[in-house]
Amino acid sequence: MQTNWRIGSLFGIPLFLDPLWFVILGLATLNFGVAYQAWGTVLAWSAGVVMALLLFGSVLLHELGHSLVARSQGIRVNSITLFLFGGIASIEEESKTPGKAFQVAIAGPAVSVVLFLVLRVLVNILPSNSPASFMVGDLARINLVLALFNLIPGLPLDGGQVLKAALWKATGNRFQAVKWAAKAGQILGYGAIALGLAVDYFTGELVTGLWIALLGWFGIRNASSYDRITNLQETLLNLVAVDSMTRDFRVIDANQTLRSFADSYLLDTTAPQVYFAESDGRYRGMVSIDDLRLVERSQWETLPVQNIVHPLTEIPTVAESTSLVEVINKLENKQLPRITVLSPAGAVSGVIDRGDIVRTLAQKLNLRITEAEIKRIKEEGSYPPGLQLGVIAKSITS
Repeated sequence: MQTNWRIGSLFGIPLFLDPLWFVILGLATLNFGVAYQAWGTVLAWSAGVVMALLLFGSVLLHELGHSLVARSQGIRVNSITLFLFGGIASIEEESKTPGKAFQVAIAGPAVSVVLFLVLRVLVNILPSNSPASFMVGDLARINLVLALFNLIPGLPLDGGQVLKAALWKATGNRFQAVKWAAKAGQILGYGAIALGLAVDYFTGELVTGLWIALLGWFGIRNASSYDRITNLQETLLNLVAVDSMTRDFRVIDANQTLRSFADSYLLDTTAPQVYFAESDGRYRGMVSIDDLRLVERSQWETLPVQNIVHPLTEIPTVAESTSLVEVINKLENKQLPRITVLSPAGAVSGVIDRGDIVRTLAQKLNLRITEAEIKRIKEEGSYPPGLQLGVIAKSITS
């Protein structure tokens, strides 16, 4: 369920706020407000609110840098979201080359560095020791820290994306590059948790130590997510249609009457929902129950099933050797409930739906998915929320 709040758009990119963003906004306001108390209560807290908003304005520009470079490469950017740990741009696809991936990764820190330089120039223009000068100076330092922190070489940070691009260029293997960059992110995350606990124990700075540990936890969680998705992508690329198809269909006589067909199969709740008609030893096509209901019942006694058959040349099909990624894309692009798999000879080998694909991946990756969940996927025609195969398959082929 969508819990983020849309607050507008920038350059056509939707902007969202996570409800927890207000927590960090409040903490940032408190931090700056306390720091500026020498200016008087009203001015200090007003400046605190302004600085907190400018901080997230800087984060927004940082993410916008990533987004605009990605769009310049023809990649769709779904949204930018501000949340507890800063901001994140939802970029739909991977860049097509290591060089382009590097450009997207470095764009955010580059924006932050440019903001630092511009703000430092502004500090020199403003009256020295004025509140505005102090605030602009603080904002400049924040942008420099933002750039340097994000360049730490481990996913999900920008430095991890830079590392991934470099490893991709060096090895020629994008998947292996992501795995190594994710592993670096996990190591750094555990290091951050250890550092946070040490800060808490040795200095008594509970809030600081907890925040560092939370950042480490966030890094581990997201680095692990990169690793899982990469394993899933690799697995998908190594599978073809025949690996996932089932023979969960029934072959019926194309010459029998519609009445005979209805009496034999429609009342049988254990029968599959997919039927293929054959005659003279050849598949004639698929039979749709919906088409049967469109025929007047008075004609069921005389009309043959052949009259409502959809020829194989007119229904969505794939070959046994078709990549499973292509199968998923075809299911999603045309919003199909299932797709028919044909043998090299043009006969029906099997059918594939989303449930069949999830079952295959569960077996390959040792995922805990029950048959009840598979059945629900088949009935609803949609993937589980945590397994958006349509998006993942598109990111591989785009």
